[in-house]
Amino acid sequence: MEPNKVQSEGGLNVTLTIRLLMHGKEVGSIIGKKGETVKKMREESGARINISEGNCPERIVTITGPTDAIFKAFAMIAYKFEEDIINSMSNSPATSKPPVTLRLVVPASQCGSLIGKGGSKIKEMRESTGAQVQVAGDMLPNSTERAVTISGTPEAIIQCVKQICVVMLESPPKGATIPYRPKPASTPVIFSGGQAYTIQGQYAIPHPDLTKLHQLAMQQTPFTPLGQTTPAFPGTYPRALLKFPSLCCLSSFPLLSDPGLDASPPASTHELTIPNDLIGCIIGRQGTKINEIRQMSGAQIKIANAMEGSSERQITITGTPANISLAQYLINARLTSEVTGMGTL
Repeated sequence: MEPNKVQSEGGLNVTLTIRLLMHGKEVGSIIGKKGETVKKMREESGARINISEGNCPERIVTITGPTDAIFKAFAMIAYKFEEDIINSMSNSPATSKPPVTLRLVVPASQCGSLIGKGGSKIKEMRESTGAQVQVAGDMLPNSTERAVTISGTPEAIIQCVKQICVVMLESPPKGATIPYRPKPASTPVIFSGGQAYTIQGQYAIPHPDLTKLHQLAMQQTPFTPLGQTTPAFPGTYPRALLKFPSLCCLSSFPLLSDPGLDASPPASTHELTIPNDLIGCIIGRQGTKINEIRQMSGAQIKIANAMEGSSERQITITGTPANISLAQYLINARLTSEVTGMGTL
């Protein structure tokens, strides 16, 4: 949540950006048939409402505008969710109406001010608005943000959001904020005979892009699957979970059952040393590039803090040999791109 412009009229009249975390069903409700609902919300509230793309179980809804516009947008969203709850109850034996629930995404550095000393501020918000407010103890994955859950009637939620905005404006974020980006839905992938296949239901779908990436990785790195002397995968099926928003499906055939399919090779660790002046191209803006490499390779990648007097940083890669090979190839590709000026991966 960031203030962009303070206007001269005084009071709480600024331009803000607020991020909400929603499940797919909630996003569908906000978008509406052919986008009609979100279009109406934009027009009537005057706020900009953007919804993150991607095949993800969760989506980020970003609302930007003057505070009045933001509160109108919040009201429309809260009342729409209440309408959804009422409609769902018409076909349910439940008699008590559950509360409307919204989840804000807030920089962790601002959560202390939101909670207050000894929990005094959050207690005050609960008592004055009637809404339930909970601040998550842990940061959202690969980010420096936390989820703030608000539950209650639409009226209580709107009053609570207004108070949260005041606190956030009085206590701006400290340091850089790494925003939370929901991960795409995981798609299992197997490598067999040097080819890559994505698993969809009971079918294996050849994936030429992943096959090419895998073959390049195995050609350029020393790792081979355990128990093999060649960089191909005949007879074994190391499994990696690679995450892509869309898949290229050329043909399909039933997935053959094989006892090796369920046996993943043990995880191993490999370390790389990267010059300090090149580490930025590996990490990317707000960690975007290193997160992409983690998702594409399926490996765990940790970058050590800079050591005083050292001109290098250590990168530790953990995973199966296939995971490590893909990660190492992608890191080398980033470095080559940076050094030769060929652009980004």
